[in-house]
Amino acid sequence: MAAREVYKDVRWIAAGAVALLTFMLVILHLRKDQDPTAQLAFKAQRVDLVGRMQLDLASASEAEKSAVLAITDQDSQTFADEARAASGKVEQERRELGELLTAGGAQGETELLAQFTSAFAEFQRIDADLLALAVKNTNIKAYGLAFGPAATALGEANAALSRLVATHADSPQAKTIMGLALGAQISALRIQTLLPPHIAEESDPKMDELEASMAVEDTLVRKNLEGLAALRESGKDPELATATARYAEFSAFKTQILALSRENTNVRSLSISLNQKRKVMLACQAALADLQQAILAEPIAGTTYGSPSVRPR
Repeated sequence: MAAREVYKDVRWIAAGAVALLTFMLVILHLRKDQDPTAQLAFKAQRVDLVGRMQLDLASASEAEKSAVLAITDQDSQTFADEARAASGKVEQERRELGELLTAGGAQGETELLAQFTSAFAEFQRIDADLLALAVKNTNIKAYGLAFGPAATALGEANAALSRLVATHADSPQAKTIMGLALGAQISALRIQTLLPPHIAEESDPKMDELEASMAVEDTLVRKNLEGLAALRESGKDPELATATARYAEFSAFKTQILALSRENTNVRSLSISLNQKRKVMLACQAALADLQQAILAEPIAGTTYGSPSVRPR
């Protein structure tokens, strides 16, 4: 009987000890959570992460714009790689911040991070498409062909036709030769003037119209060259052979130019950068700014870090 009483007392003492230990641990935990120094450090850590995300996001956007505006494939690729690297840093920092908020962030902060996460996913999706276009530089390459070898070939064709006209200036067929040669030159130059608008054009239907006009002029050029070839005096002239060969070269370059222009990578990437990318960038920045303000607004006993300043009356 006495043994049972002793055993009962021991159980009560043990239970009391466990309860006391649990109470002390809770108190210590609460005191730790309420320690202003620890709270301040936790706040500063989160604010720093948000600030780094803002800077890296800006770096990613700046590099993307440089990739779009670069005029060489190498420069475009370099800036595109920089944009992807900066975007990768933002993603890493986002995950770190998410872990911190899971450990001790407020519900509102978690929701704001979720808003940023959604906007940033769209940011990355747009960037993937945009940067893939920017590094191709098809419009720039088309301009290079149009104002380079294509212009040279056409210039040589027109020069040969001018020499042909001069050679036969005193022949009975001079007027006919001049009319056919001038007609070929004018139509060829009209094609040349239609190439830059085609390269700059964003609309496929408008490009279709420009190509239709080029086809009409090309038919006239070939008809006039065939007319010159059919004449007895100009048909076997080496200048006509030169003009015909150089125009064929120009036509081959024109085919390449139109194909590059149709890809429209520079025009499309610039349009995406100025429209979709700009909108999602603003959404990302707004979400980060709101998140930063929410973290700074957390009250900490004994400190004004992050609190709005109050002017003395």
